[in-house]
Amino acid sequence: MLQAIQTNIHRFLTQGHERSLRAKKNIIKSVFIKGGSVIISLMLIPLTINYVNPTQYGIWLTLSSIITWAALFDMGLGNGLKNKLAEVIALNDMSRAKSYVSSTYAILLIISTLLFIVFCLINPYINWAKVLNVQAGVYEQLNQLVLIIFAFFCFQFIVELINTVLSANHAPAKSALMNMIAQLLTLVVIVIATRYKPGSLIELVIIMAGIPLLVMIAGSIILFNGSYKLIAPNIAAINFKYAKELLTVGGSFFIIQIGALVLYGTDNIVITQLFGPKEVTVFNVAYKLFSVILMIFMLVITPFWSAFTEAYVKDDYDWIRNAIAKINRLWGALSLLSILLLIISPWLYTAWVGKSISVPLSLSVAMCCYMISLIWQATHVQLLNGTGKIKLQFYLVIFSSIVNIPLSIFLGRRIGVAGVTFSNVILLVMMGIVFSIQTNKIINKTASGIFNA
Repeated sequence: MLQAIQTNIHRFLTQGHERSLRAKKNIIKSVFIKGGSVIISLMLIPLTINYVNPTQYGIWLTLSSIITWAALFDMGLGNGLKNKLAEVIALNDMSRAKSYVSSTYAILLIISTLLFIVFCLINPYINWAKVLNVQAGVYEQLNQLVLIIFAFFCFQFIVELINTVLSANHAPAKSALMNMIAQLLTLVVIVIATRYKPGSLIELVIIMAGIPLLVMIAGSIILFNGSYKLIAPNIAAINFKYAKELLTVGGSFFIIQIGALVLYGTDNIVITQLFGPKEVTVFNVAYKLFSVILMIFMLVITPFWSAFTEAYVKDDYDWIRNAIAKINRLWGALSLLSILLLIISPWLYTAWVGKSISVPLSLSVAMCCYMISLIWQATHVQLLNGTGKIKLQFYLVIFSSIVNIPLSIFLGRRIGVAGVTFSNVILLVMMGIVFSIQTNKIINKTASGIFNA
């Protein structure tokens, strides 16, 4: 029996297309790494809530969501780099790859510096107490807090480009490893801080935002002086003529990013305005539990973006067709797992966060539906992004982003917090249907018009 298992594992790791084997190895590495990350992230939530309180934790979550909007100012450069870098690496053009990486780092450094200067000028005039729906004077250091968060973001804006480089090089497991190390260090520091001093919202922000940033900086230095030395950023390799090329590829991704942030990133803001920051914590407890399903899916699907790019460049449609079929089977299995998680969720919440947070069943049902529809839609989006066939996605995301906020407010007022999530579900199902049709057309070579743009 044991020998049969070993034989099957060996066959799984050694037989098949080179592209598939590379993806399998990344997936297996990511399983162990992501498994650790999931456990750590679940442990972090009750610890951080107890370190401050549910309301303050909700403020941190909402502020980090708002600040994330500044990521739009990369103008799609990150996703543009992912596609172009995967292409030139497939063609073994390392000189051009180095220029792409160096130029993107330089452009993001300029953008982040300008962003920080502008934000420093306007921050004193923003009433963050009103934005966060908290009583004025209760948190007197809100503007200072937001400035600290934004400063960390501006650094991360540049440094997290290493994740794009790793993804384009078919090495997302290394990115996952950095994330797990950051989470582990954050957990250790939170445990120590909880034991030796009272909770502080500013200190929580410094820990939660600062440690991941330091890990990414250390990881970037190690990787660019090691296995990625050939494409390491260098001032001499900066060539701003590539900016136009990267922006041409990334321009549509930029608009899609805006729509995606409206679709996925405004929930915390809508909830805090309708129900207060404490309900943001309730919402995110439910999200974190069901996001275990998303994490499992992402550790499998992440290597496929660049793999689809390589396969498409080499006209290997058989491999693409086979990969999509396997990913769809995974979606079916994860959907069943989501339903099982929903059934046992009341007991899991109690064991996990105790009685300080009460998650209504309606929110758990909404979150289960959200995860099922999200991973179904993401299955097709991964192929569309990898092949650059994103014009239809471009239009649908714009439409969804316009509809999402009013629909979230409408359903939120009638159903409660769950209504905000059901708004996402409705739009994800609509997009998933269209994208599945487009995917089938592409892999069967029948795509034309907007389906092939």
